[in-house]
Amino acid sequence: MKLNPTLLKFGMNCWPPFIGAGIKVLDIGRDYRSAKVRLRMGLLNRNIVGVHFGGSLFAMTDPFFMMMVQANLGKAYVVWDQAAKIEFLKPGRGTVKASFQLNEEDLQAIIVAAQEGAKVLKDFVVDVIDQEGDVVARITKTLYVRKKKPKQEKRA
Repeated sequence: MKLNPTLLKFGMNCWPPFIGAGIKVLDIGRDYRSAKVRLRMGLLNRNIVGVHFGGSLFAMTDPFFMMMVQANLGKAYVVWDQAAKIEFLKPGRGTVKASFQLNEEDLQAIIVAAQEGAKVLKDFVVDVIDQEGDVVARITKTLYVRKKKPKQEKRA
């Protein structure tokens, strides 16, 4: 059973790591195929040179692809973050945003690849965009997905 996206958004906006970093979840799609997040510049999320702390830029993108894929594949699959990479392309200043999209083709490719119980490693990319529309950072998340093995019935 999927958690109501509005309730999840509310809960994530009350989550201490997001509050402390200045991260706000703006939207989670009803079908868990999209999400939008913003990060405002503040005293608590600047680095030593006065731009967005890289950890905050990463944190604003961290849980979304895993959450979206798990919600769409359901309980028959194990979904974990396997790896992540962040490329800093421009100093982040002011308010930055990230928009996540999950398409049907990616989900179907995972389902087909995981049919026989094999592990699937799938990359998802999201850009963090500043107020001018420039890419501040590009984050690649590698998800580990595997179809769960059927439970064996207990013997008496």
